[in-house]
Amino acid sequence: MATLRLGDTAPDFTQESTAGPISFHQWSGNSWVVLFSHPADFTPVCTTELGKTAALSGEFAKRGVKPIAVSVDPLDSHTKWVDDINDTQHTTVDFPILADADRKVATLYDMIHPNSLANATVRSVFIIDPKHVIRTTLTYPASTGRNFDEILRVIDSLQLTDSHKVATPVNWQDGGDVVILPSLQDPAEIAQRFPKGFTAVRPYLRLTPQPNK
Repeated sequence: MATLRLGDTAPDFTQESTAGPISFHQWSGNSWVVLFSHPADFTPVCTTELGKTAALSGEFAKRGVKPIAVSVDPLDSHTKWVDDINDTQHTTVDFPILADADRKVATLYDMIHPNSLANATVRSVFIIDPKHVIRTTLTYPASTGRNFDEILRVIDSLQLTDSHKVATPVNWQDGGDVVILPSLQDPAEIAQRFPKGFTAVRPYLRLTPQPNK
């Protein structure tokens, strides 16, 4: 199938998981979702990633985000792997891991790249909004663990820029200055939206304190 792109609707599916059968759109409801894939169970990098995701459960929850993992290994393997993750990473995996043994989800989301990993999923990340729209995609090689601080940072940016007419500049972190959209030119609206004022570095580059802080 064609590669999924930003703005596309995330494909719906029903698949087995460590939390029971999941109908994806119904399960996600009105939440943001981070759907991320793993090459295989009982692999070292994946084990650390799933442990980190579990450790960040509070950070995901306060942003209204549901994480969900996927691997092409079967459910019984996942169940045993979760015990290993909890033991080695000193956490409790409290989110579903899809058992995609028939590669249904991997195929829908183009997670198998034969020139990289012949039969397993690469490290894909899809950040999906409450309307089931794909907002961010990231793909890592099998050898490189993902940076979940960056995933949270992207979610913070998406949620902020959805609710205010701003964009986030390079290396932005929550609480930092943001950029007023160039399309916003009406002085009265600018004053109303950004009562703390702004600094015009250039007419097209106007920095203002983060408006929801």
